[in-house]
Amino acid sequence: MTALVEASGVWKSFDDHAVLRGLDLSVGLHEVVVLIGASGSGKSTLLRCVNGLEAVDAGRIVPGGDVDVTDLNVDLDQVRRRVGIVFQSYNLFPHMTVLDNVTISPRKVAKVSASQAKDEAMALLDRFGLAAKASDYPDRLSGGQAQRVAIVRALAMQPEVMLFDEITSALDPLLVGEVLDAVRELKDGGLTIVMATHEMGFAREVADRVCFLHEGVVCEAGPPEQVLGAPQMPQTRDFLRRVLA
Repeated sequence: MTALVEASGVWKSFDDHAVLRGLDLSVGLHEVVVLIGASGSGKSTLLRCVNGLEAVDAGRIVPGGDVDVTDLNVDLDQVRRRVGIVFQSYNLFPHMTVLDNVTISPRKVAKVSASQAKDEAMALLDRFGLAAKASDYPDRLSGGQAQRVAIVRALAMQPEVMLFDEITSALDPLLVGEVLDAVRELKDGGLTIVMATHEMGFAREVADRVCFLHEGVVCEAGPPEQVLGAPQMPQTRDFLRRVLA
């Protein structure tokens, strides 16, 4: 399996609290890896480190095949062109239309022409059922629509890897499905995905591999039917007993 993301011995602390404690994780090309675990187990911190939003204290992370994000001389803008990330809070620019939100990075960072950026953005918006919202501002969108726009905005940079950090946790339960449908489409298209979620049913459906994080390390990993259906570690069994109760 060709590794597209490789994290080796990653440590990350905030003040005196170690969140990641020598974590190792390898994600293969076209693989969908779902991270599960209790709040504070390190899922979000790991994703932020992979994207270069947090600097690691020790260890090495190579996302996108060959760029070491922990190298002090690395161009993080280049990393983020290859590794997209979507958060639970959308982070859309409220003073910009949907179309402008989607085209700003291709125009400003990738130096794509305005006409090309618009054409590609409209194609993506149409693909995810959002073309009619192109001229709207974020405050006119539902939570599900806003999250799908955030996904489209990340995809506009044509990333090799997509990171999703609890992207449904802030949504009304009725809106969760439309966002997860967007992730399903990306999986079907072969995009490499690392996703932190509490949606165990979705994890069982879409993951090639589920990784249970506990106290800053991958405590257990394997196919969803094994990790979610017949976990080997007592920590995994205890976590699933609580979230599935």
